[in-house]
Amino acid sequence: MKSVNVVAAVICDKYEEKTKIFATQRGYGEYKDGWEFPGGKIEEGESPEQALVREIEEELDAKIEVHDLIDVIDYDYETFHLHMNCYWATVAEGELKLLEHEAAKWLDICSLRSVNWLPADLILIPKISAAMADKNE
Repeated sequence: MKSVNVVAAVICDKYEEKTKIFATQRGYGEYKDGWEFPGGKIEEGESPEQALVREIEEELDAKIEVHDLIDVIDYDYETFHLHMNCYWATVAEGELKLLEHEAAKWLDICSLRSVNWLPADLILIPKISAAMADKNE
């Protein structure tokens, strides 16, 4: 089975408080219409953090600051194995614009499960929810 190494940004409104996170809806490919955290493949010679900054610039036309690693997700889809490094991130420069995605939403803790997450991304939701709850007590 082919293995794909990717990075994903859990972009939050404020790193210290995390009241909202940014979700995107795929506009292409086999998993079109599924919701995910933006990101993409790590290119040769890139660190995961460098790949994430590049991918967000390409997909959303904004510069991000990459914060700490949330988790590393390994998930077997039908045709490939996904290895995904997931990081907290914030917008450092510009505004998030949809260049490749169909739609996007800012989700608060109550609406985290209101979208149809892709399976690998869904694995992250409990950790994100816990982090948002901890920061908002």
